[in-house]
Amino acid sequence: MKEKVLNKRKNGLPVLILGIVLYLIAVLGCVYGAVNAGFTSFGPVILVISIIYLAFGWIIFLGLKVVGPQEALVLTLFGKYYGSIKENGFYFVNPFCVAVNPAAETELNQSGDVNKKNRSIFSSKGESTSIDIKFGSGKKVSLKVMTLNNSRQKINDCLGNPVDIGIAVIWKVVDTAKAVFDVDNYKEYLSLQCDSALRDIVRIYPYDVAPNVDTTGDGIADEGSLRGSSELVASRIKERIQEKVASAGIEIIEARITYLAYAQEIAAVMLQRQQASAIIDARKMIVDGAVGMVEMALERLNENQVVTLDEERKAAMVSNLLVVLCGNHDAQPVVNSGSLY
Repeated sequence: MKEKVLNKRKNGLPVLILGIVLYLIAVLGCVYGAVNAGFTSFGPVILVISIIYLAFGWIIFLGLKVVGPQEALVLTLFGKYYGSIKENGFYFVNPFCVAVNPAAETELNQSGDVNKKNRSIFSSKGESTSIDIKFGSGKKVSLKVMTLNNSRQKINDCLGNPVDIGIAVIWKVVDTAKAVFDVDNYKEYLSLQCDSALRDIVRIYPYDVAPNVDTTGDGIADEGSLRGSSELVASRIKERIQEKVASAGIEIIEARITYLAYAQEIAAVMLQRQQASAIIDARKMIVDGAVGMVEMALERLNENQVVTLDEERKAAMVSNLLVVLCGNHDAQPVVNSGSLY
């Protein structure tokens, strides 16, 4: 469906004034016709015309349309697409045109979509009562930039680990005809396509950097991950969503990951794994440093000829130094008052 923008003049106010004036004239015509019905030949005619206008003159007011900033009206005439009004103002269109927006009553967890809100009021007895208050913009299509916060999803990454992830998608409607006529409900369509695109992209990446994983599709292992490459992942999610919702006249401005964590059932195990990996890395660094210090100590002793040690005594000294340097607790010194040998 190709969008047709109506460039009508904002003549709603003159038509409104004209309609009110004609109603006043019709009322005066009824009075005049009733009073002079038996005296002049025009009296009954004026009376009949005035009554007919009073009965059907309200139809003209159906063509008055008010469009606010960043709003649009999609109009149909007897089932055919008539056009879209996208500029704010007070318009008069064909009175038989009907505004169409199948997603007007759809509520999603997003900004600009607050048709229903629970409000608490206090009754005369001081009790709090919850009521539903409806804020609606009728059949108007919002052209504002909105943010969709879809619910968190549990998705398996490329290694099969379940991951809880949530995204925020910033979007707007750019083609009202496609949004209204090419899909059944463009808000629900967007939400479902966001879920689908999120699953498509998350299944490509591991949660953390893993060996022998190709996330780019070039056949070469890389270091891409959900945690370390969040900007790239969000960009790919945005592109995938845009591909899916282009047919609905929606433009995706930005997509961001708002929540990322291992699923609850494996979170504790993965935490232990990360702790073990951190401990191993720390131990490796400690051992490398300790070996270097032992080598330096032996070299200095040999250079300065402080003491001459045979291989057995060197081995004992190396063992003692490594125990002191690599141990978790402070060493307990033992004073040898006898001979070294």
